[in-house]
Amino acid sequence: MKRRTILALMTTAIISALSINSYAAEESNIEFSAQKVTEGVYAYIGPITDRTPENLGLNNNIGFIDTSEGWVLVDSGSGDLGTKKLEDMAKSIKNQPIAAVINLGSQDHRWLGNSYFAKQGAKIYAYQGTVKTQKSMFNQVVERMAKAIPSTKGVQMKTADSVFENAENALTIGGVEMQLNYYGDAHFPGDSVLWLPKQKVLFTGDIVYLDRMLGVHPWSNPVTWHLAYQKMRTLPAGYIVPGHGRVSDWKQADAETGDYLKKLVEKMTVQAEDFAGVDSAVSENVDWPEFKHLKHYDSWHKQNLNRTYLKLESSM
Repeated sequence: MKRRTILALMTTAIISALSINSYAAEESNIEFSAQKVTEGVYAYIGPITDRTPENLGLNNNIGFIDTSEGWVLVDSGSGDLGTKKLEDMAKSIKNQPIAAVINLGSQDHRWLGNSYFAKQGAKIYAYQGTVKTQKSMFNQVVERMAKAIPSTKGVQMKTADSVFENAENALTIGGVEMQLNYYGDAHFPGDSVLWLPKQKVLFTGDIVYLDRMLGVHPWSNPVTWHLAYQKMRTLPAGYIVPGHGRVSDWKQADAETGDYLKKLVEKMTVQAEDFAGVDSAVSENVDWPEFKHLKHYDSWHKQNLNRTYLKLESSM
């Protein structure tokens, strides 16, 4: 074997080892614990990496609301192992049952734990559009989750016991007032938010991404996502619990999600109206320095441009 070839192989091995060590270090910092948001409200803040066996698919945020009837969970996790972690987190704060689960979305780690909690007597709540998407995409999301987390194979479909039909829905569980609101299709069709008016806490589900780049999937609608964000923005929230990223405020949410969606839709609309072509539209907008600090920018931004342009072009 030539010396140059040997050196190339050694370099590749070193780079690969460094990547693995970096990944392992990042995963080793996972803490399966919930942080206090404000009085009676807590949140598990998942790592902003992808789903892995180490994080049990819990790379998203989950809410815990203390009520007189027990815990209300905002989303239910990724399957039995991840869901058991959520149960342990809740009971480590206060040893009481999980009384209810409110689903905000249809992505795997937002609702595949429903059956686990339902078997223990928890009531599941969701908006009708969320339930519709969950049913239509169940096989797809389970297959995707099982590839990343083999232990989730065999999870059973369990959708809401109480399904809301209105865009704004007031409910009270264990003395805590809440609103389950739908503002428009976003990351997934039927994405909704949970608003706690007295605590001024807003669980945004996947309408808001902080610290990492949001992702436009083939089934996402960036136009209505942008409009949903603007409608949601009128809520006087003091605490934003995003779908991914740290608990923050409207300032960070605007800078990392609201402004990105606005620019994405506006720029790609102009490109589509000018019949620029997807390659040109992407190449002219590939460099948005104000968002480069977000994790996964390099892998998601071009794809977001591509899918948004094609969606806008097809609607013209």
